[in-house]
Amino acid sequence: MKKLIALLLAVVMVACVFAGCGNNKAAEIYMITDKGDINDKSFNQGTWEGIEAWAKKNDVGCAYLKPADATDAEYVNSIEQAINAGAKVIVTPGFLFEVPIYTVQEKYPDVKFILIDGNPHSADYADYKTASNTVGITFQEEQVGYLAGYAAVMDGHTKLGFMGGQAVPAVIRYGYGYVQGANAAAAEKGITVEMMYTNTDGFAATPEAQAMAASWYQGGTEIIFGCGGSLGNSVFAAAQAENGLSIGVDVDQSAESATIVTSAMKGLASAVGQMLDAYKAGSFPGGQNLVMGAKDDAVSLAMDTAKFTTFDQAAYDALFAKLASGEVTLKVDTDAESADKLDTPNCTVTVVAQ
Repeated sequence: MKKLIALLLAVVMVACVFAGCGNNKAAEIYMITDKGDINDKSFNQGTWEGIEAWAKKNDVGCAYLKPADATDAEYVNSIEQAINAGAKVIVTPGFLFEVPIYTVQEKYPDVKFILIDGNPHSADYADYKTASNTVGITFQEEQVGYLAGYAAVMDGHTKLGFMGGQAVPAVIRYGYGYVQGANAAAAEKGITVEMMYTNTDGFAATPEAQAMAASWYQGGTEIIFGCGGSLGNSVFAAAQAENGLSIGVDVDQSAESATIVTSAMKGLASAVGQMLDAYKAGSFPGGQNLVMGAKDDAVSLAMDTAKFTTFDQAAYDALFAKLASGEVTLKVDTDAESADKLDTPNCTVTVVAQ
């Protein structure tokens, strides 16, 4: 009886979201959300919009499922619900799916799995395996974090903030790049800058995160990079209340707040679209773990909607080219949650406990 109820709930959920694909075809492409929400204006939404766009263009049905809880077991349960409902391709956004995909990939060899922001591995990290029906995609977030930190300092800011979500590898990479970018720009200008730095324990907007961001603004911080899904809304709200500025993440979040100067974006929709194109063409890159960055046009600042006062497109293009060519290389340690141990003499980092 419990299995029947679960299946019926899955069918209802599919029916509710199916209309988003704009056709009457059964869903072939499924997305399973992570801790965030489909309307998080960030990682989940950016991935889902890429799926929707591809599905409409190719007249293919798509749907998403939101697990009942953020656990490996519930992720696996949702994946299997999607497969039972007819999924041919499953897209999972976030490193939290590394173990669930490792668990199911060889059990369902006829299903294609696209894992965004991670590579499949066992729960104890003893075995990494990307099966022939799976592709893992990670991004060089440190590169776009670097662009954001560099641009903020070049635009005249000397007191910066980084408020990350849960200290997962992608968030850590953003932070490491942000600090190094700020340091590089400060060195060029012959000045020193200060940065408040923290990682929270999640990706939700919370009163606690907003209060911390507000206290930073009150203490003199001029601009904060809100890096963690809906967590950014806490930063935007604090910036609005305290007359501060902010930086969005993952997608162009400029519509979310007038305080957003730019957004550090990943090509989520583009990456998903490329993988779905390969699936359709019969050239799915199964068994591979792809790393996408500036060289792939997979990371960028939102310059079209940017509100910089002095940092311009020419300066951005020149710096982007250096990242794409490998002229600028960055250090990242995903085992260390904060970037305060970096050698950044022109950027003093103060880590704040959450």
